Order: sequence, then C-alpha cells, then structure tokens
Amino acid sequence: MQNRIKYWRGIEELENTPEFAKHAHNEFPEFLPVKGTSDDEGALNGKTKRRDFLKLMGFSLAAVSLASCEAPVRKAIPYLNKPVDVEPGVANWYATTYYQGGIYNSILVKTREGRPIKVEPNPSSALTPLGTHARAQASLLGLYDNNRLRTPLIKGKIAQWAQVDQEITSRLGSTTGKVAFVSSTIISPSTKQLISEFGSRFGSFEHVTYDANSAYGLLSANGGVVPGYDFSNAQVILSVNADFLGTWIAPTTFAKQYIQNRKVTAQNPTMSRHYQFETSYSVTGANADVRVPIKPSEEAAVITALYNGITGQGGAGNVPAAAAKALAAAVKELKANQGKALVVSGSNDPGTQAMVAAINNSLGAAGSTIDANKPYFVKQGNDAAMIRLIEEMNAGTVGAIFFYNSNPVYDHPLSERVVTGLKKVPLKVSFSERVDETALLADYVTPDHHYLESWNDNEPRRGSLSLTQPAISPIFLTRQMQDSLLTWGGNNVNYYEYIRNNWRKIAPAGDFNTFWEQSVHDGVLETGATMLTVNSNFTAASPVAKPVKAAAIEAVVYEKVSIGTGEYANNPWLHEMPDPISKASWGNYVAMPQRMSEEMELVQGDVVKVTTPSGKNFELPVLVQPGQANGTVAIAMGYGRSLESMPVAEGLGASAFPIMTVVDNTVLYTGPVTIEKTGAVSPIAQTQTHHTIMDRLVVQESSLAQYKENPKEVTEYIRIATKEGPAKPATISLWDDYEYKNHHWGMVIDLNSCIGCGACTVSCHIENNVPVVGKAEVLNRRDMHWMRIDRYYSAVEHEEGDFAEMENPAENPSVIFQPMLCQHCNHAPCETVCPVAATMHSSEGINQMVYNRCVGTRYCANNCPYKVRRFNWFAYFNNDKFANENYMMNSDLGKMVLNPDVTVRARGVMEKCSFCVQRVQLGKLEAKRENRRPKDGEIVTACAQSCPTEAIVFGDMLDPESRVSQILAREQGERAFHVLEELNTQPNVTYLTKIRNLA
Repeated sequence: MQNRIKYWRGIEELENTPEFAKHAHNEFPEFLPVKGTSDDEGALNGKTKRRDFLKLMGFSLAAVSLASCEAPVRKAIPYLNKPVDVEPGVANWYATTYYQGGIYNSILVKTREGRPIKVEPNPSSALTPLGTHARAQASLLGLYDNNRLRTPLIKGKIAQWAQVDQEITSRLGSTTGKVAFVSSTIISPSTKQLISEFGSRFGSFEHVTYDANSAYGLLSANGGVVPGYDFSNAQVILSVNADFLGTWIAPTTFAKQYIQNRKVTAQNPTMSRHYQFETSYSVTGANADVRVPIKPSEEAAVITALYNGITGQGGAGNVPAAAAKALAAAVKELKANQGKALVVSGSNDPGTQAMVAAINNSLGAAGSTIDANKPYFVKQGNDAAMIRLIEEMNAGTVGAIFFYNSNPVYDHPLSERVVTGLKKVPLKVSFSERVDETALLADYVTPDHHYLESWNDNEPRRGSLSLTQPAISPIFLTRQMQDSLLTWGGNNVNYYEYIRNNWRKIAPAGDFNTFWEQSVHDGVLETGATMLTVNSNFTAASPVAKPVKAAAIEAVVYEKVSIGTGEYANNPWLHEMPDPISKASWGNYVAMPQRMSEEMELVQGDVVKVTTPSGKNFELPVLVQPGQANGTVAIAMGYGRSLESMPVAEGLGASAFPIMTVVDNTVLYTGPVTIEKTGAVSPIAQTQTHHTIMDRLVVQESSLAQYKENPKEVTEYIRIATKEGPAKPATISLWDDYEYKNHHWGMVIDLNSCIGCGACTVSCHIENNVPVVGKAEVLNRRDMHWMRIDRYYSAVEHEEGDFAEMENPAENPSVIFQPMLCQHCNHAPCETVCPVAATMHSSEGINQMVYNRCVGTRYCANNCPYKVRRFNWFAYFNNDKFANENYMMNSDLGKMVLNPDVTVRARGVMEKCSFCVQRVQLGKLEAKRENRRPKDGEIVTACAQSCPTEAIVFGDMLDPESRVSQILAREQGERAFHVLEELNTQPNVTYLTKIRNLA
C-alpha cells in the first residue's frame, strides 16, 4: 500500500504540482510567473493560472471560452446577480468599427456567450448605415486564427513582455539617428496623437504613412486629403480606372450614394449616366452604362482630352479612336450638367489627378458632388516619404524603425532596397499579429490585438467619428500597439483612458461619463466635431498628365475585392469568395483579352512566364477575360505568400508587386512585361463556367428610353398556348396551391441595384456555417455557397440556333449580375422527388431541409432548375483532407466562429438557402412575447442586411405594409419577373429587370 500510485483528481491539483511546473518551465517559458507581472500576463501569487494551464494543454476552445467569459467590461457582475439582458442562448451586440486596407465600416458585432460570431452594419452611421464590405464580414475569422502570435518574439524566439519592454526601452534610450514609425493609413485621432507624443522624445523622428495600394497622386492634387465625393448628387459620372464600387477609397459609402440615382421607377423614370474608361474589367465598369477599354499608355491622352474639352484649353489631343466617340459624348453631357457632374480617376500620377481636380472645378462640382468640408481620411500614404526613408535606411542614418500594419518587404516595389536597408538599422520592431515578411527581419515582434479585442477611435471623414470597442477579451498574450507605445514612453495610463482623455476635448458641457457611454453604445458620433490632423505636406502637382510609355504588352496590377493587398491572404472565406467578374477563386492569374489569347495561341489555364524589364519573373495561368483592353494583361496583387504563419495562402498564385514601377518618387501600378508560354497547364477554379444566358429567359434587361416609353414592355413574360389562347404558366398546374394564413415570406431582388460586390455571398456563408471546400473541390464543381452571384456577359451576334456563338461573349461585353439562391418555389420540383420527405414546404412558404432525414440521394439537386442545392460530399469541418483550406474551423479555436443557431451539416446531406429561418423564428418569438405580429424590417436575412445598395428586400408578402408587398404591387406587370417562369415553379423570389441608361 506504501507504493500505491497516486492519481490527480482534477486540473487544480495537477496544475500546482512540481512535476507540471518543471515541464512548463522547459516547454512554455512564456507562461512562467514573472515578478511584477499582472494577472493578465499569466502569474498569480507565484502560480500558473488555470486559464493559462488550459492554454498550455492545448485547449484552444477552453482558452477562448474563458476569454469570452472575461468580457471587456469595467465592472464585473457575478451571475449570482445575473443582469436581466444577459441570457445564455441570446445574442448581445457591440457597436464597433472595422478599418483595414482603406476599407471602413461602422459595424455591430453579434456575440453569443461572449464570443463574436457575426458582423452587421451599424444603422446609426451616416457613412455606412447600409451593408458592409465583404472583407469586413470575413474579418471576424481572423480573431480565431491559430496562426496569430500568442506571445512577443525576440529574434524569432518566444519571450515575455517584461523582457521585451525592458530591452526595447533600454535600446531606445541609447538610439542614435532617426527613429521612424512606418504605418499604413491611420484614421484614429488618438493613435496619431500618441505616435506624435512618443516621437517627441527623440531628436529626430518621422511618422511615415505608406499604403500598398496608394492614393498619393490624388492626395498631392488635393492638399493631402481625398475630396469629399458625393455620387448621390451626380447625374453624370465619368471614371477613369477608378473602381469606386469595389476597392477605391470608400466603396461601401460610394455604393450607397451611387445607387440612389439608379433606382428607377415608373413614377420617377430618371437615372444617372455612368461612363467608365478602364483597362481591366472592374466591378464599377460592370455597372457602367458606357464602358470603354483603354491601355495604361492611353490614359493620359483620355484625361488630357477631357480636360481640354471641359476647360476649353487646347484641342482634342491624341485620343485612341475606340474612345473618341464616347469621350465626345461624355464631354457634352458633363458640360450640360453643371453642378451635377463628377469625374474621378484611379491614377496615382499627381499631374493626372491635378487635371481631374481642375475638371471638377470647371464643372461646378464644389458644394454639390464634392463637399470640400467633408474630405475623406481613409488614404494618407505618402510615396515620396516612404521612398526617402528607404534610402535613409540604406545610408545607415536610421537608428530605429517600427512597423505597424505595414509590410514593405512584401508589398513595396523597392522591396529589395527595404531588405538591404533594414540590415543597417540597429533596432527593428514589428507590431504584426503574425510573422509576415517584414516581421521575419525584425529584432522584436510585439503582436497587436485583433481589432475585436481593441479600443480605438476613428475619423474616416471629417466630422464623422466612430469608436472601436472590444467584443471579447484578448484570446492570446498579445498587447495593443498603443499600449506598447505608452509603456515604452514611460506613460502610466492605459490606452482606454488615453482615448477618454482625448475625447474630453469634444465632449459637451455636463457629465462626461454619460456622453462617453452614449458614444460607445452608438458606436458613432455625428456632431460634426473633428479631431484628426492629417499631413498636408504633399508637393502640389501641376495639371499635366504624365503619359505611361507604350509597350507591346502593358501590365496592370489591381486590387481584388476579396484579398485586397494581401492582408487577408490567410482568410479562407475570402479565398473561397469568387471574383465578381472572373468568378475565379483560390489564386490569381494573368487576365488576358480574347484577341491577344488567340494571337498568342493561348487558352485558359495555360501557364505563362511573366518577365519584367528588370529580369524578375513569375509564372501564372492565363484567364481569358472579355473586356480587357487589347495589348494589356491584368494581375491581382496580394498573392504569392510563402510563410508558416499563412498556411492558407501557401502555393496560391504569385506576387504581382515586381511589375510596379517607381517614377519621380511615385509608385505606378503598371509596367511593360513579356509573356512566354511554358507548356504547363494549371486549371483555374471558377464557380461559373457558362458566361452568357444563351437566349434563355434567365435574367432580363432593357434601356431607360424603352422604360420611359412604356414601362410595361421592358420585361418579357412567358405565355403558354391553350385552346382559349395564350395563358400564364401559373394558370395551368397539376399542383394544389398552398394557402398561407399567417405569413408568406418572400424576397425581391432589384437587378438595377445589385453591383455584384459579393458581400451577400460572404455574409450568408458566415451566418449559416457554410463550409469552405478549397480549390480542388471548386474545380470539381462542389462549391458550397448557398448564395451565388451569377455574372452574365452579353454575347456576340449569332445565327438562330447557333449555340456555340450564343456562349461566346462579345469582345467588350456588357455585364449583368444576378444573385441566385433557393427560390423557395410554391411548386417546388425538389419536394416531389425526395423519397424520404427531407425537403418539404413550410406553412409560411419556406422550402425546408430536414437534415437528419436526408439520405443523400441527390434527386432534389438533379430536379432543381436553378441549381442552388449543395451536396455535402465530406464532413468539411472535421475532415483532415481539408485541413489547409478549412484549418481554422477544423480546430477547436476556429469552431468558435460557428453560429450556434444553425446546424453544422454532416457528410452526405443536401443543404441550401433557408431564408435564414433561424432569424425568422427569432423575430416571430420576440413579437409573440410582446403579443404582436412582427413588424416589417425586424426580420432581415443575412444577405439583405449586408447589401450596401439595398438590392435585396425580404419580408412578409401577406403584410400589405411590408416593403416586399409594396414593391410587388408597384412593379407587377412592369419590371417584376420570375426566373424560368415557363416551368411554373412559382418562386417566392422575384427579380426586377435591369435598366441601363444607354448613351
């Protein structure tokens, strides 16, 4: 009995044993108790905390659960006295702000039991009250990324914060030479003030703002700010290579403004007219009424001719013949709409942007389509300052450098000079949340919190303030960058108090705490108060567009709506999201026009070697892109990552940054290249491979002129021949019709308002726990999106019955987008063929799936004419085969993002859109608790809530006061139609015909 084995009876007993402490010391030094550290840093009374013990044991799920329990509140309330408004199973919402890579959204974050699971727009915001950008939706997944750093690093090795703080403080005290702080654009007034105060301790300090996708030319022409564009006041819009609905400046805000003059009705049959001159096919170009492809070398001539035509200075210039006619018409219309016209350009050339500013001034845009009192601050990058700093590093005059939300080793065209320069800088600190290309060369990596773990303030536009508040306590032992600066600067206040002290300057007289709590609650402050100071030290540019030298093949580097400049390279949700135009996912490619591909004898998927004049080269597959300017190719930035901290991005595409050039201290996103066929083939994972409607009545469009003439003739309706004459399909049926007594849920999608941005697709993906399948499965046509956006090109002229020509897009086709989801048919073909009644119709018009009844026959998918049903071939969330693409949600930590109100489907079942039935039921229950019917707008599907243009409207068709009912009553017999109406499936989703304002 003396040698009887002793078993530990619980975690508490084991965690305090000498044996555990010994192994913890050897394996996990970051969790050792350190004299003087706080509880949050892992020590308590000389013992390892239970929370840290769970982390050591690899219980990521438990770690984040404990973090969520430690909600970011100032007063802890025990559940013995549980607050009335906090209930397990009931969501709480936090107002906060998303800003990254130039994309801004004021948002509400839905949390369940303390863990954030969904992002929605903040209706209190004046800038982004409707919808979100796709990246804002997907940013949630980064919170649960296992590849985020969990501790600081010294020379790549795990360290403790106390040691890092001591060493950095000591080395800063002895630093000679310039101290530089390099960041992407910062829109936080308190952060910019803090950086300035931190730098004032040094004899020579500079805060250099650098954006991977720069707007330096625009800032140089407008005094260091982005003009306060307002597309809602514009009747004529002309854009030259500015994708303002996709990635340029403020796409969510601009989309809301733009669509206000595009929602046409018979009572108000007016629309703005939109001209687009561009090289590659963009989301904005797809929505234009008139689109003209131009080469980068032709852009200066187009801008110059426009300038001369509007201001009356000079002749027409050397305008390419293909653009001359459209440009002449545009000049005429712009001049005829003084005060209601707007010209924008995506060029980074200061001279070009100075010309555009002069054009807008001549058109009387000030005070109407441009509000001088409300410039945007979302882009502040100074190319010249960054290039100068790179040369100073190489000259050995920089003593210390800090990198915050910037990665120039990867995304600057002078990256090689950055690498050589960093070798000569004695102290290098990165705040990156993971070990990126620049952090690999840093002496210290002090990881920042995720924004959902942080406090901050923001001013994206002058007079529009918003707050960032944490929705969860930090999951890992990270620390907010601002708190690190306060520590190293000897300031004993934390950043939360620092922000509060800064906001006292704008608080009205009275109780500050009341003002502060209301501001945090609302998330925004729209009083017109301004706090942000921007750098106006930009050299003023003269209005002379600098032409790009013509080349046999001119390449442009562009930013994708999904991946951006590369900051989301480790986000599988955004890799899975298809590009709005190419419908390609999981990688970049060389977008090439049809004519060029034929001349070079290339077909889609052929791998080519792209070589720059400097000799740098990379290989990518060809994607044949209708509408691409002939003689040009387009390649997306943000790919070609090869890092342990980014396993999702491993092997996806190649970096296009070597194509970019530097001219006169300005970064240009174009350059000459040569293309050589390699003989290899790499298929491109596209979610759509049929590109035209092939004369089927799937999607409908017409012109504004026809609509004005007779609104009832712009939509084609099917008629069936009977003995009594033509009849609607709905009048002849073998089905018994349903009688809806309480609710009848339906949806209206306005094709005039859908810009194809893809936010709805990502939002649906997140809300409904849709799995990521990866490139190989997309190639197998097994993508799982419950909602897709079909993109159709206009076809070339063809002989009747020539189906080959029907599927051949025009060289410069027009584009129409059509969101496609389960149509929730009243006469559903899927319901009649299911042998086990797994798919069935509800009493409220929703086509339902009973997952544990489904046996996977797939009869329903074969019988669905809309092809919207998805078969779960694998248990994607728990299958090692998909560990890379789905690695986050295959981990305990990643599973924390799942919506507990939606079943995670098992292998072998069919799944599809449910009209977010969990939201419908919640809305009904809340209304029932108050003894009333749900009010219109209380129940909104995820896709409708994320749409920045209100293209999707959901509601009860039995409620005469609902927007759905009112739209259907107004548009019936005019623009309203059902897809494949001749099949008489009687969908509960109605579309409105797209109207174009053709010149």
